[in-house]
Amino acid sequence: MAEDLIIHKGTKAEQYASLIPQIAGLIEGEQDLVANLANVAAALKGQFGWWWVGFYLVKNDELVLGPFQGPVACTRIQKGKGVCGTAWAQAQTTIVPDVDQFPGHIACSSASKSEIVVPVIREGNVVAVLDVDSEHLDYFDTTDQKYLEQIVSLIPFS
Repeated sequence: MAEDLIIHKGTKAEQYASLIPQIAGLIEGEQDLVANLANVAAALKGQFGWWWVGFYLVKNDELVLGPFQGPVACTRIQKGKGVCGTAWAQAQTTIVPDVDQFPGHIACSSASKSEIVVPVIREGNVVAVLDVDSEHLDYFDTTDQKYLEQIVSLIPFS
């Protein structure tokens, strides 16, 4: 049974630095992808209190909703569509300070104001994306990018 995560307050970087070893411990030795994605989403939501945090998995040339924390979400996203589909198509992290200004943004929730999407890349292919939404404008930055990219690199995809 997983122990409760220790919620660390401090700078954003300090919070991530404290959380990463805890996430590594949660997924160490666990090969079930759904279990790992669920725990990572829950750990991130618990630490930062974001509006929505979760994963979309690449299946049959579209993104399909995976484990998440937050309100009901869009189930399927096409490559190149919205922030998630764009991050997938470009195979790079996408930070959007104001989702209303992003061309083709898919509004799963009108409460979402800013977003970061981090592709999970294995053997040169995007296999999933981590999607995080905030109800605040301009909430995500390169600190989030750095640490979220580290976190997704820990998750075993087979």
